[in-house]
Amino acid sequence: MPRASFTPDEICELTIEFYRRNYIEGLFLSSGILKSPDYTMELICAALEKLRKVYRFQGYIHVKAIPGASEELIERAGFLADRMSVNLELATAEGLRTLAPHKTRDKILKPMRLVQNGRSQNAYELKVYHHAPSFVPAGQSTQMIVGATPETDYQMLHVAETLYQRFDLKRVFYSAFVSVNVDKALPAKTDQGPPLLREHRLYQADWLLRYYKFEAKELLTEEEPNFNPLFDPKCNWALRHLEYFPVEVNRAPYEMLLRVPGLGYRSAGRIVRARRLGTLDFQDLKKIGVVLKRAMYFLTCNGRMMYPVKLEQDYIARNLLDAGERLPQEVRGMTYQQLSLFDDVRFGGGVNEKNLCV
Repeated sequence: MPRASFTPDEICELTIEFYRRNYIEGLFLSSGILKSPDYTMELICAALEKLRKVYRFQGYIHVKAIPGASEELIERAGFLADRMSVNLELATAEGLRTLAPHKTRDKILKPMRLVQNGRSQNAYELKVYHHAPSFVPAGQSTQMIVGATPETDYQMLHVAETLYQRFDLKRVFYSAFVSVNVDKALPAKTDQGPPLLREHRLYQADWLLRYYKFEAKELLTEEEPNFNPLFDPKCNWALRHLEYFPVEVNRAPYEMLLRVPGLGYRSAGRIVRARRLGTLDFQDLKKIGVVLKRAMYFLTCNGRMMYPVKLEQDYIARNLLDAGERLPQEVRGMTYQQLSLFDDVRFGGGVNEKNLCV
């Protein structure tokens, strides 16, 4: 079957027409390899240049860098796009060799490093020359496929943590593997569908790495390499580390408040600010936005818990499950849908932290 493709002119016309009708807020531009990586990247750059310079398109553009393309073309695209990404695809080199033998880890990491160095250099240039063009101003991201190869959650989360630390990534996306072809290298197709709950847990844990000051080794270990399907990663960590609880709301440092189930980073910040003005009680916490049905097992106000409870793992876990914590609301009845490419840019609103891992 011949490949379908768009010319740069067709991409520009489609984008502008959709943008004028208010159907889209930006463009996500990707491509399979046509002829060669450089040829493909040339076409992508041609489309971006025409959009920016001919059509004066000022909307958000996220472009996929083609592994193996020249540094000059990657840099050229970086000055035209808001965000750039290179998909890691799989967490281990072995998985990459199995399912994508035409790709190598070096080919993927090289453009990542180029974007990182380019952003660092550009940050200096913008300080010195205020009208200097911006290079990938929204940062870079990547994606890993969940469930296509035998990697554990621990391996995937450890790789994500390393990418955040070494390449200054803004976001790692996780995509549940959807079986569409029969191949001996792929998992057998089952009635269970894509591993959406596993994908959900990885997103929750990723949020903990980026905003809650957790480390991958705290959430998972080689002995326990996969997430508990019954509890979100932060709640599961708290149940395994009851020696740190209960936490006194009026004295605990911000870093410890972040680790309390039921408290988001915004709620923790509000608590720190509010307690400067007076002593807080559980009614105050409810007004602040704390999810007390989870937090009540891990918090005290003025030395007292909300209700008399046992600080025992089985007791707390049983009560959390009885309170309807078996599966997140987002997962119940979920159907497969593509994650929004604009959720990190936050057009038209912020992220609801209650839907993540508080």
